[in-house]
Amino acid sequence: METTSSRTAEALVVRPVGRIDETRWEAFRDALTAALAEARAAGLALIIDLGAVPYMSSRGLRVLTIARREAGESGTPIALACPSAPMREILAISRYDRIFDIRETIQR
Repeated sequence: METTSSRTAEALVVRPVGRIDETRWEAFRDALTAALAEARAAGLALIIDLGAVPYMSSRGLRVLTIARREAGESGTPIALACPSAPMREILAISRYDRIFDIRETIQR
C-alpha cells in the first residue's frame, strides 16, 4: 500500500492509496502509527485523506479505532477527509461518522 504525507500549517495529512483490506491493513497501521507520532511531536492535528481509498475492511476500521484512541490519549486532534461515496457508506454503516470528525476537504 502506498501512503504519502504532507503538512499544512495546522495538520499532518496522510493519504493512503488503494483498498485497505486483509492483505494491506498492516501497512496502513504502520503508516498511521508513524504519522501519529510525527503529528504528536510537531504539535499538529492528523488528517487521514481517504479520497484514494475505495474500500476499507473491518481490519482497516480497527486501525482507525486504535489511531483515534491513541490520538485522544495524546491530545492530538484527528479527522478523516475526502471520503469517496463507497467509503462514506462504510463509515456510516459502521457508525464511524458519529465518532470521527469527517470533512469534505482537507481544510476545515
